[in-house]
Amino acid sequence: MSTQQRREEIQVNLEKVRKEIEPFHPTLIVVTKTYPISDVQILSELGVSDFGENRSSEGLEKAAAISATWHYQGEVQTKKVREILSWASTIHSIDQVKHLEKCDVIAAETSSSIDIFLQLSLDGDPERGGADREELLEMAERASSLAHVNLLGIMCVPPVNAELTAAYSELSEFHQKFRMDFPESPALSAGMSGDYMIALEHGATHIRVGSSILGARNYG
Repeated sequence: MSTQQRREEIQVNLEKVRKEIEPFHPTLIVVTKTYPISDVQILSELGVSDFGENRSSEGLEKAAAISATWHYQGEVQTKKVREILSWASTIHSIDQVKHLEKCDVIAAETSSSIDIFLQLSLDGDPERGGADREELLEMAERASSLAHVNLLGIMCVPPVNAELTAAYSELSEFHQKFRMDFPESPALSAGMSGDYMIALEHGATHIRVGSSILGARNYG
C-alpha cells in the first residue's frame, strides 16, 4: 500500500469515528500501539492531537518524533514511572498508591505536574489491573493532597466476558457518585474500538480508539 493509499484509508476511518462521536464531544485518543510512526504522522496531519500507548518504550520513541499530547494507558511498573513521565502528559492506569506518590515525587523534581486517571476494576481481576471501589476512593483522597498530581477522574475497562450495557451501567453509577465526592475530577476514560459508543452513552469523556481508525493490528 502506498503512503497516499494509507492516508486515504486512515482518513475515511477517522472521519467515520469523528462523525459518530460528534454529539458527545469527547476527547478522542487514537491508540497507536504496534502501528508505525508514519501512521502517527498521518493522523497528526489530519488534526489528531491526542495519542495513546500501552508500552512506554514505544511511546518514548513516537513522542520524540511527533509533537502531540501523549497518553499512557498500560500497566504501570514502579521502575518505569520516571520514563513514562518523560514523554506522557497523562497516565490513565494508576491503580496503586505507591505509583501515585512516585508520580508526585518525580514531577516535583521539575516543578511540573502529571494528569492522571485512577483505574477502577469492576471484577477484581488482578491480571487486568485496577483498584476496587474502596481502594480507588482512598487513592482519590490521597491524589487530592498531592501538589504535582492532577486527578482528572477514573478509567475503566469492562471485564472480558461482561455484558457491556450492564457493565457500563455499573460504571456510570459509580462515576456519578465519584463526581459528587470529587467534583474537580469529573472525567471518565472508558471505551475502545469495540464499545466506545456504549461508553459515550454512559458518560465517557475520553475514549481510546485504535483499530477502528487504523485497522487490524499486526502483532508479529
